[in-house]
Amino acid sequence: MIKPREKAPELTINLVNDTQWSLQEQKTTNFTLIVFYRGKHCPVCKKQLEELQNKVNNFKERGVNLIAISANTEEIAKETYKDWNVKDLPIGYGLTMEEARKWGLFISNGISDKEPKQFTEPGLFLIDKEGKVYWESIQSMPFGRPEFKDVLNGIDYILKEGYPARGQA
Repeated sequence: MIKPREKAPELTINLVNDTQWSLQEQKTTNFTLIVFYRGKHCPVCKKQLEELQNKVNNFKERGVNLIAISANTEEIAKETYKDWNVKDLPIGYGLTMEEARKWGLFISNGISDKEPKQFTEPGLFLIDKEGKVYWESIQSMPFGRPEFKDVLNGIDYILKEGYPARGQA
């Protein structure tokens, strides 16, 4: 388990626009928000990422870079990008289970033919401009994810008050 104020694991991931994204190369004013999602099979993920799409500018205004990542294949990730309203979100794919474990994500086995054989459960990580974990929320189920309006309010408070990362003890 990685704790706040610890260096985030290295992460380089392929994107649906045929480029690569690297956490280590992020140049951000304040934070990078990484949203790990279960995959195209998940209607809760669709709702979550479409909500994030609607708030892309709110995050940019606060100096926050965004990315959404799944273990889906390239083909499925590109279908997701085409079928869901996520046109302004970088969508990464091909997260390995080994990489997911480095982030402390829960891993599930599919329980129907609509689900992949294995996939990650959701996680949200706010990484500071030094590449350290600032805030994390990890779920073992598709339910109970933080609302992005609450994340934005939290970021506002952090920036206004200089609030430190917590939970490292």
